Amino acid sequence: MNPNVMLFLAIFSAVAGQLLMKMGMNQVGVLSGFGISALIHMMLNPFVFVGIGSYGVGFIFYLFALSKLPQSLAYPMFALGYVVVPVFNWLVWHEAFPVTRLAGVLIILLGVWLVSR
Repeated sequence: MNPNVMLFLAIFSAVAGQLLMKMGMNQVGVLSGFGISALIHMMLNPFVFVGIGSYGVGFIFYLFALSKLPQSLAYPMFALGYVVVPVFNWLVWHEAFPVTRLAGVLIILLGVWLVSR
């Protein structure tokens, strides 16, 4: 398969994992401490569980992409996740998106564009 497609799938899987884990942790609620019971409680949430699995699938896609692409190109492309996640959260979950965050997103996009040249 095309290594650029594999890289896209790796990034998409990582972003999906982030969003799914956040959905799950919204259901779990605020944790009062870090212990085995909290870990079990998190892991039993289906969104958290599938989100972690999505990360794993993304890792496999990334390894396939790395077999054909230079790491100096592939790894910086993951910064696109730092663009997609806050924009998704702003559009779908109505999280704050101040001008400073927008500026950061635009700088990240510029950086990814420069690295891809």
